[in-house]
Amino acid sequence: MNSVMVDFTLNGEPRTVTVKPNMTLLEVIRDEFALTGTKEGCGQGECGACTVILDGKAVDSCLILISQVQGRTVTTIEGLGKDGSLDLLQSSFIEAGAVQCGYCTPGMIMSAKSLLLKNSNPSVDEIKRAISGNLCRCTGYTKIIKAVQLAAMNARDGSAGGEK
Repeated sequence: MNSVMVDFTLNGEPRTVTVKPNMTLLEVIRDEFALTGTKEGCGQGECGACTVILDGKAVDSCLILISQVQGRTVTTIEGLGKDGSLDLLQSSFIEAGAVQCGYCTPGMIMSAKSLLLKNSNPSVDEIKRAISGNLCRCTGYTKIIKAVQLAAMNARDGSAGGEK
C-alpha cells in the first residue's frame, strides 16, 4: 500500500507524518507520536474514549482518516496543559472527583473543552449534550457535569486551579 504525507498542527506544533493512507488519526496519534492519552475503546465512534479536538470541534479520532487532517489543527489531552501545569478543566475534574478508573477521562475532557471553547457558561443540558458521545462506566456522570460547571465558573471568576 502506498504512503501519504500529511502536514498538520498537533498540540500547537507543526507536524509532518508519512503513513499508510488507511491509518486513522487515533492510530497516528498513538503509534507515530506516542501520545497515549487518547484511548481506543470501541474503534467505531460509539464510546468517545478517542475524542480529540479537530479545528475546535470534538471528534472521534478512530473515525478520521489521517488524510482528512491535512492542513488542520488537532489537540489531544496532552496539548491542554502548559509548562507542566494542568488545564483548568483538568484540575476541575480532579477537584470534583470526576476521575475514577480514568479510561474515559481524556475523551470526556476533550468533549467538555470543545464545549467551553464555544460557550463559557453552559447549562447542564448543554453539558450533557456535549458529553453525550462519551461513555463512562464508573462515575454516573454527575461528578463529570459538576467538573465542567466548576471549570466554567473558575474561568469566569479567574480562580486558580491551572491554565485557562
